[in-house]
Amino acid sequence: MSLINNKNTIRTVLLSSFILLNVLLLFALSSILEYLNTGADRTSMLHLEKETVNTYLPKVIWEKLNNVGREMEQNTLKTIEKDYLFSWYIKNKSLENNKKNGIEDYYTQNARVNLYNSIDYNLKNKITIESTTLKHNPKLEFYSENGQQVVFTDKNVIEFQKVYKDKKLISEVQDTATYKVLMLLEDGFWRIRHIQKMKPEPIKKDTLKVNPEFKVVGKKIKYNNSDFISKGINYYPKNSAWDTFGDRFNKDTIAKDFDIIKKSKLNSIRIFIQYEDFGKADIKPEKLEKLKTLLDLAEAKNLKVVVTLFDFYSDYTLESWTLTSRHAEKIVTAFKDHKAIIAWDIKNEPNLDFENRDKNNVLNWLQQMIIVIKENDPNHLVTIGWSNSYEATNLEDKVDFVSYHFYNAIDDFETEYAILD
Repeated sequence: MSLINNKNTIRTVLLSSFILLNVLLLFALSSILEYLNTGADRTSMLHLEKETVNTYLPKVIWEKLNNVGREMEQNTLKTIEKDYLFSWYIKNKSLENNKKNGIEDYYTQNARVNLYNSIDYNLKNKITIESTTLKHNPKLEFYSENGQQVVFTDKNVIEFQKVYKDKKLISEVQDTATYKVLMLLEDGFWRIRHIQKMKPEPIKKDTLKVNPEFKVVGKKIKYNNSDFISKGINYYPKNSAWDTFGDRFNKDTIAKDFDIIKKSKLNSIRIFIQYEDFGKADIKPEKLEKLKTLLDLAEAKNLKVVVTLFDFYSDYTLESWTLTSRHAEKIVTAFKDHKAIIAWDIKNEPNLDFENRDKNNVLNWLQQMIIVIKENDPNHLVTIGWSNSYEATNLEDKVDFVSYHFYNAIDDFETEYAILD
């Protein structure tokens, strides 16, 4: 009897195991089929989603949709924009590294030919090209009824390129051009079928309200048409050196500090914003709120503020330009009408990076940041805080006033100042 029971138990275990094995096998097969039917995300395979967010965010402004054909869905437009920008990113990286990785994912077979030819030519001649685009202004021209084809004109694309031969820089070019673009939807992804470069064309710019309280007239700064002589200090709150907007941020502490500053008969302060602390290209709302609190307190105490951006920042490569542009754009746009601000100081003592980061790289980046800030905030002045008078002549025709720091013997001040006169 015991033997029969053991046999029944064994049969039950074997049958249960067989059924369980088949269930697991069917589940595995269904998962595989589901994956194959869905298709792998090419941005995930190429690690582009994360990579482009970290390295490539040009400004994109679509003209009002009024296209021929089918009405464009907003979700589809976002997908087209994403794939279009990825195509630029892939092209830029391919020309920089002279590799063809990813091109077939963003360009149709016919469109790849010119890119492949360029890469082959550059490899043969030891040429590499670093490039980025800074701004796109696409206008949708046509969207097919079957949703498989789009045509648009990307007006006045701003590009910056550095061309190297045998690893030596031979050319730096900033170019503005318009592109006629045809994209096709293939296996769920939008690819470039045709892209033709054309001359730039007139484009209507958004007009921002201009109401500056500070102006430069001749060699003087004017505040509401009266001479303004700044008497101030670099400011960090008590117990928060180099961490103004951190966890210890306290408006009562700042208000007391401002009272002390006013009693010292000073009329202005200079504060510092760190790129990483504020969230890089994706500005943290809580940081903007803290900055607003500080500026509001300064206004209440009748203190004027020079806001220094990009403190402790030192990446001037082309790859960083779109990210730093978005960072500056978001901050200055948020405070373009704030009455406490005298000026935006692009960066503290950037000339200290000339030797290690290449002077041309630093100056090109600074010039780009000046453009971004002036485009988004016409109400405040722009300057750069150089570490000495000798470097302060750099970009003097681009800033509103020259700013430098004097660390030498006081007897040498007039001599150094005369350099700028």
